[in-house]
Amino acid sequence: MSRICCVCGKRPQVANIVSHAHNVTKKWVYPNVHKMRFTMGDTSKVHAGNVCTKCVKAKKISKVI
Repeated sequence: MSRICCVCGKRPQVANIVSHAHNVTKKWVYPNVHKMRFTMGDTSKVHAGNVCTKCVKAKKISKVI
């Protein structure tokens, strides 16, 4: 399963863990993405895909139950 939001295109990022001694280790930071069925805008066409929770909260999509 890809971890990319199909609405805004948010994807995993690389970040650094920095210790007190300034030892730097790379890590992945994943977006909060869920698979759901939704409609976009005024159209009633149903899409299915991965959507991040920021897009759901901003009402860029509406969930189909």
